[in-house]
Amino acid sequence: MQDLQEILPVARDIAWGAAKILRSYYRGTTDLSVDLHLDVQYKDNEPVTAADVTVSQYILSRLQSHLGKDDFGYVSEETYKSFQGKHPAEWVWIIDPLDGTRDFIDKTGDYAIHIALVQGTRPVLAVVAIPETEKLYYAIQGKGAFVETSSASTPLHVSVDKPLEDLTLVVSRSHRHAQLEYLLQNLPCQHQKAVGSVGCKIAAIVEKDADIYISLSGKSAPKDWDMAAPELILIEAGGKFTHFDGSPLQYNSGDVNQWGGLLASNAQHHEKLCNLAETALTQFSREKN
Repeated sequence: MQDLQEILPVARDIAWGAAKILRSYYRGTTDLSVDLHLDVQYKDNEPVTAADVTVSQYILSRLQSHLGKDDFGYVSEETYKSFQGKHPAEWVWIIDPLDGTRDFIDKTGDYAIHIALVQGTRPVLAVVAIPETEKLYYAIQGKGAFVETSSASTPLHVSVDKPLEDLTLVVSRSHRHAQLEYLLQNLPCQHQKAVGSVGCKIAAIVEKDADIYISLSGKSAPKDWDMAAPELILIEAGGKFTHFDGSPLQYNSGDVNQWGGLLASNAQHHEKLCNLAETALTQFSREKN
């Protein structure tokens, strides 16, 4: 097994390459040998484009070429159904080649690439690339989080010393439902910023443009590949990302869905926000009944 510090440059280089491919699809101009027609289809009521498939194949082939298949398992949004339940490997790459497909299609710019290495059930290495800002976020467990551009790499730290009422929430444009709306309306912090991809939401928090993100599953739930890479980057930047009851997220557990309420924050008022969220959900259930 290679050292994580040796693996990280490989993952970063692959993420930059994947970002170049996605930007080519997004802008419709390229010198790459790829078909730029998006060919939007729907899988489980979610859009999937040719870009998702092309970038998934690119990331998987590059990782396997550099690292092989003996020491690692590989789980991508586009390939996870090829096996059932928990991947048997101890070290598993969890990949989202295009997080924020709706925003990609709608040209909001809020789309990202997620690449995470999970040991057991927890991420130990993460890369999130945001093609339209030309930034790459990365972290290794216990080593801090950083943002990389073409010219520099800078440490990341979440906001501090902000009153609860002044915190800003990043909220989804599309994944909204009555229960989530009620919860958001009943928090003491009412500043909101609409952002697409989970990777872009967490980037907003570690860049101090926002402070909180709440995910509340409805008929569907976010998946392992939505959360694994952004979570580690937030934690290593000093934030927190848990279930409402304070328990950590688990990956490669046999169910790719991240059910229930999840809260990501700058850590300052995390426990109080979790308690307020649970109280709001209880009140919502009473009013519905």
